[in-house]
Amino acid sequence: MRQALVVLMTVLLGASPVYAEDKIAPKVIVLAGFEVGDDTGDAPGEFQYWAEREKLTGTLVVPGAPHPLRFNADGLYGSVAGNTRDKFLSTVPASELIMALCLDPCLDLRKTYWIITGIAGIDPKAGSIGSAVWAKNVVDADAMREIGGADIPKGWPYGLFAIGTMGPNQLPKTHADAGGWGGATLSYSMNYPLNAGLADWAYDYSKSRVTLKDAADLKAWRDKYSGYTQAQKPPEILMGATLATARYWHGPERTQWARDWVKLWTDGKDHFATTAMEQAAYVGTLQRMAKQGYVDFSRVMMLRGASNYCMPPPGQSVLTTIGDESLGTKPAFEAEYRAGSVVAHELIAHWDRYKTTPPGR
Repeated sequence: MRQALVVLMTVLLGASPVYAEDKIAPKVIVLAGFEVGDDTGDAPGEFQYWAEREKLTGTLVVPGAPHPLRFNADGLYGSVAGNTRDKFLSTVPASELIMALCLDPCLDLRKTYWIITGIAGIDPKAGSIGSAVWAKNVVDADAMREIGGADIPKGWPYGLFAIGTMGPNQLPKTHADAGGWGGATLSYSMNYPLNAGLADWAYDYSKSRVTLKDAADLKAWRDKYSGYTQAQKPPEILMGATLATARYWHGPERTQWARDWVKLWTDGKDHFATTAMEQAAYVGTLQRMAKQGYVDFSRVMMLRGASNYCMPPPGQSVLTTIGDESLGTKPAFEAEYRAGSVVAHELIAHWDRYKTTPPGR
């Protein structure tokens, strides 16, 4: 009855949600992009190590969510947007999951910390496979203008450029004749900046406490990336921006575009490190929910495990490596779990300190 009253008051007031005392208030929620089959007991996906090792045996069915919310008695919750059993490949379920969690009348997420995690391709200039990479910036790269290869004007490095511009590496002009969205004045960003202080803290805390696994086959593959010092290093915990695109791109040309795109939208303050699919859907929806009072966006963290390089070794064809994550996938699962779990444990263990104020440098 009390929960029904909460929902009714929220609808009638049309404002920030009203909260009852008996709501469930997760301390940390871990969200992954995809799982392989079941959450436990079979081949792992991005969520399975969390579900098994953190003993997320409790299950809360959230209406409208693509997957139940699993939890343990310590206040750690987790879920996943996609599954290899799904008939469609889309980033939409990530937004659906956030919306369902935020609008569930049983949940109070105003003090919850979020660790958005999963595997990603890594720029060989930024690091090596098997690494874990925290991000201060999540840069969306789906909405843009594109010209086919045969039509690209002379001198252009590629045919991808921002809406409201007439060429690569330009920001849109904020006036009505900029040529986008029906002639409306353009004022937008493709970047979702996270709490930099929290990201620095998570990076420092995990890096000082976690050693990532290496293996002979990883080293043999790293050694092929001659001329890329960072790519040849053993797995480590890193910091760098993550790029979100629903399209799986690959190769040196697109890698240079990704570097340029991240530099453009972060005003040169960050560098491209990893690329994956669903990050912008997660954080973009969280940002919109934060504006309505459902969550605190300053408590959102992004962590990627590097499963592959986003380009082949020098001198090797793009087609020989595109989509091949076989070598680095399990090390990436391991890396993101190891780096992320120590952060989650610290937040939960000292909840009396972190409930009120997020940690940061």
